[in-house]
Amino acid sequence: MIATLLVGMLCVYLLSFTVMFQLISRRLQDEKMGMDVFALANLMLGCAYVLQLLEGPPGWSWNSLVNHTLTLCSLLAYCVGGARFFGHATPLGKPLLCLAVGYSLLQLLVNWAFGPVARYMLLAGTCSVTFISMVLMLLYGMRSFGKDLRGEMALFAGLISGICVLNLIKLSKLLGGGFEALNMDARFSMVFYVYMCSLATILPPSIVWLVLRRLTDRLRNMAAVDPLTQLLNRRGLITALDRLFHRPGRHARLLLVDVDHFKRINDTYGHQVGDAVLCGVADALRASVRKDDLVCRLGGEEFAVICVGADEKVALRVAERVRGSIEQKTMLHGMHYAGLRCTVTIGISDSFASEAGLGHAMQQADAALYRGKHTGRNRIEQSKTQRRVHTGFEQKIEFEQEIETETLQ
Repeated sequence: MIATLLVGMLCVYLLSFTVMFQLISRRLQDEKMGMDVFALANLMLGCAYVLQLLEGPPGWSWNSLVNHTLTLCSLLAYCVGGARFFGHATPLGKPLLCLAVGYSLLQLLVNWAFGPVARYMLLAGTCSVTFISMVLMLLYGMRSFGKDLRGEMALFAGLISGICVLNLIKLSKLLGGGFEALNMDARFSMVFYVYMCSLATILPPSIVWLVLRRLTDRLRNMAAVDPLTQLLNRRGLITALDRLFHRPGRHARLLLVDVDHFKRINDTYGHQVGDAVLCGVADALRASVRKDDLVCRLGGEEFAVICVGADEKVALRVAERVRGSIEQKTMLHGMHYAGLRCTVTIGISDSFASEAGLGHAMQQADAALYRGKHTGRNRIEQSKTQRRVHTGFEQKIEFEQEIETETLQ
């Protein structure tokens, strides 16, 4: 009686979360993160338990055959939902139909050849193998595609391991005692359905939590990334520097990169081509910097590279690689663009060792960049250390005064 009540509660849980998952998937619109598939999986498993309540004692019946098929199909749907949550466009319709038809025919064959007990053993064994595969995939995912969700995936692996063990015990009991092992009043059935109710209580809210976390992470990334070039923006750069300098002894140099005559490109070809040029520059920057360097679009046609742990020679080498790569890169092909290319001028700051030091490094690099712009463009200029300590802004003013003096003469 209690086990029957637990199965009824299990049906309510599963069907209720079916509705919730479906509502969430509608809100997510284009990228549903597998929630529509999780809803289908819950629906199939809930219907399977409803059929179990209707079929009475275990044995042969069409209700039982459909119940077993729905149970196995729901496991496939959960796997596909998990794959889609991690961004894999895994098909569902055809594999689900093939599994439903194939497993139904296999049940008929096993029941005819070995009897109904063997058919129940087939389900317990197949479910056990499926759960073992799920656990192995989760453990693999903790070290690869799901590194950011290790805690949650470890929880899922532990819970699924439990239901796998229970199915293996059910298989051994069926092998040794037949249908007596499935008696609803037996202690094993009580433990089995208590555990299943616990899973139905824990797993669906955990899946909802994963979706909320993924959405939150996405919003955080959107706030830190430039939408056009997919490089870090100013906010993302500050956050990355805060993490970088959290460890003592770290230092870096700033490369300020500015596209030469970008306004002329916009005026000649239009802003759409200008955006394409900025994306081309961003691609060249990614390909030219070192693995641990940070690349940022500060705004407009101005970019920044943080050369982590670089001395003067390394920073110059990276800057020259960036300058040469952009100079040689054809930004757009076509009759109207004539193999459009561009150049950049780069200013390099002195070494700085804190997130607060970025402002002074920015002034130094900006002053160096300003000198480069006025001495020919398509070049690299380093920060000049003078006897009296000057800020980059002071150097810029002094250089402007020098230009004005030369013009008057």
